[in-house]
Order: sequence, then C-alpha cells, then structure tokens
Amino acid sequence: MLNIYLLRHGETAWNADGNRYCGRTDLPLTKKGIQQAELVYGQLKDYTFEAVYSSPLQRAYTTAKIACGDKEVIKDDRLIETDFGEWEGKPKEQFIPDNEELWNNWKQDPTKTKAGGTGETALEVIERVDDFFQSLLQKFNSANILIVAHNGVNRFYLSYKLGMNIKNYQKIMQENSSVTLFTLDEHGELTLRLLNSRL
Repeated sequence: MLNIYLLRHGETAWNADGNRYCGRTDLPLTKKGIQQAELVYGQLKDYTFEAVYSSPLQRAYTTAKIACGDKEVIKDDRLIETDFGEWEGKPKEQFIPDNEELWNNWKQDPTKTKAGGTGETALEVIERVDDFFQSLLQKFNSANILIVAHNGVNRFYLSYKLGMNIKNYQKIMQENSSVTLFTLDEHGELTLRLLNSRL
C-alpha cells in the first residue's frame, strides 16, 4: 500500500493575478508561495518519506524542497503541468472570446480536445501521470511518498482514478500547498483520504 501525499505547488504571480493559465511557463514562487511551502513543512516534518518527487518546473521543485526539509527531490517529467497551448499566460476571460467554440469543446470533452488548440488533451496528461504512479507501484511495496505537481495534472489524475467524468475535473479544488492524501493498493485502486488538508 502506498500512501501518497500529493501537493499542488505554492502560489506564483500568475495564481495571484486573476489565475492566469500557467502550464509550461517556469515561474518562481511568490513570497506567499514560499510561506505556504514552509507551512507544509511544519505539517509534514514528523513524517518519514521513502521518496520525494516533483515536476521539473521550479514552482513545484522549490515547494517540494521546502516541504520535505531540503531532502533529495527527484524531478520527473511526467509530473509537468498540462501544455495549455494558446491559453498559456491568459485568464479565461481573455481567451474564451477569441475562440469560444474551442473552449466549449474543451469543457464538453477535454479528453479529445487539445487545450488551447495546440496543447495536450486531458487523456494525454492522464496517461503520462498514470504511468508515473504505476512505476511507483512497481518500485515500492509499502511507502510514504511526497509528490508536488500542478493543479491541472493532479485534478485530471484524481478525476480519472475516482471514476469521474473527466469533464468535471474542475469540480475538484486543490489549493496551493495543501495536502491531498490518498492510498494506492497493489492493484492501483485509489482511496481518497484527505483533500486540501492542513493535517
């Protein structure tokens, strides 16, 4: 049984500025984002983690380094945020009027629609993230694992594993630097234990 402590990274300037879509743009944490990560360290400092993983983007890696007390953090490209294509760096209010049909197609079925027209589909994201978690199941029999990734990839994966219609992924709210705890059994079955917890 794997105990997965899954974090979304701390706040970035684009999170603070109208929640602009931030996919592959490599933004640092804000001062508030660093403080959020420090609070998570306070919550997790008495836990022992067999491994710590993060997205290669600095907002996730920095959050992971702070949250785990500067232990080794393994970057994994499969945890990188969704490629949002032409939506990158823009709030919804700006890009929807440019191509409302694309947005409606995404809302109706993100598994087949490329984000921003040129980015990833939700299915492509799910496949790479699921591959990451399957590799953990092969590597560890029983372990506590800390993972820091992103709002998009985390919600797509959770929606998929909980049996939700993927178009409803935005109904899962994951706050910056809050802990979501779930278990994965030997068959890959997910049980959600905590969502947006401060432990």
